[in-house]
Amino acid sequence: MERKRQKITVGFVSLGCPKNVVDSERMLAEIVQAGFPITDETDNADIVVINTCGFIAPAEAESLEAIRHAVDCKLSGAVKKVVVAGCLGERLGAELLEKVEGIDAVVGLSQRDNIAKIIEKTFSSDIGGRCEDSYSNQQLSPISDRVVDDRCRLLITPQHWAYLRISEGCNHRCSFCTIPSIRGRFRSKPMELVLAEAEELVSAGVIELNVIAQDTTCYGHDLKIKNGLPVLLKEIEKITGLAWLRLMYLYPTGIDGELIEAIAKSEKIVRYLDVPLQHVNDKILKSMRRPDTRDKLQRLIEDLRLAMSDIVLRTTLIVGFPGETDRQFEELMDFVKWARFDALGCFTFYPESGTDAAELPDQVPDKVKQQRLDELMLTQQKIAFARNKDRIGDNVTCLVDSVDRDSLGRGRYYGQAPDIDSICIIKHCLAKPGQFVEVKVVGTQDYDLLVKQI
Repeated sequence: MERKRQKITVGFVSLGCPKNVVDSERMLAEIVQAGFPITDETDNADIVVINTCGFIAPAEAESLEAIRHAVDCKLSGAVKKVVVAGCLGERLGAELLEKVEGIDAVVGLSQRDNIAKIIEKTFSSDIGGRCEDSYSNQQLSPISDRVVDDRCRLLITPQHWAYLRISEGCNHRCSFCTIPSIRGRFRSKPMELVLAEAEELVSAGVIELNVIAQDTTCYGHDLKIKNGLPVLLKEIEKITGLAWLRLMYLYPTGIDGELIEAIAKSEKIVRYLDVPLQHVNDKILKSMRRPDTRDKLQRLIEDLRLAMSDIVLRTTLIVGFPGETDRQFEELMDFVKWARFDALGCFTFYPESGTDAAELPDQVPDKVKQQRLDELMLTQQKIAFARNKDRIGDNVTCLVDSVDRDSLGRGRYYGQAPDIDSICIIKHCLAKPGQFVEVKVVGTQDYDLLVKQI
């Protein structure tokens, strides 16, 4: 059997958010442990696995494009089988098989750790070109309530940083969001499991852990742990060899005095918070089913900056939500100008099937949504560029992510999260990836900082 497996090459395509990256890393580990060689030539692999995203329309379009490309390679004879995993398969189910003919198997989220067995079965199956059994299991299975064990991963991030998922699912019922229907109800990982995974990652050379969840601030609520996130963070901080601990996806309502104090006093939690606000107008927030108000959000930002003058804040916003008027959009713009976020991501509203917001009246025309997106992002660009100029002359500690043959290094100071934020460009970099260097900011290049070692 092992000899047969060695002949089957697997190409793997990972799409979507950091939570999907963790799932991809677990699947890759299962595939390698089963004896299947991984190839980066996905257009010529025996079997292609695509871990998809299905959160919003652009993510679905990207996933479908990748699936169709793999199927085209299959029709040309370069690829033998195509397996679709992840959120889009979980969301669409049998509809996905109708959208793209030629898919051999659809793997639900609950079958993630069975991917090697599914690959073997799919490759040996010739039932209409589809692995019927694996799909039937996925189709009939409800969303799993079990807590996933993310230990034993084959990292696709650089070896010195990784994501640490502390919970799965979400209990919030934001009217625009598909996540609860895809990922299920909120469930925290037991603290001992989180710590075991963190220890495993650090022992393998990871020095930066980026804490992720659908709502990081909710950690421990279902386990009846008082101040769950601060308690967990204090335990993670004890791990020898860990240098940076970064918090992502913090639901604003869950950020309280205990958490702010824990961050402010910590020597390892970087002073960077990713806090998706979505909007600031009270009426829009209520329609989104967000418990925040503009006043609460403003006080939160003031409290964070009062406790930590060097805090770096990233947020995410939605423009063109149903019923959003010109005045409400201007209120959002005024808030962005006041808050001067260090980094900001913005999306136009997408009426996702199955969400309540998709059925709301007064849908905003696409042209207007795009105009508002462009105006907001241009405003944020000016803010980000001005903030960068203010940093010229500052000395910062930079974590090197890569160095090319010309000794041009790329790294990040604490205020830059991997993959989503700007970077520090280090000329004549003498350090290696995974090392910290002291640098001075000497200029800017669009959103990036130009730095030199000191």
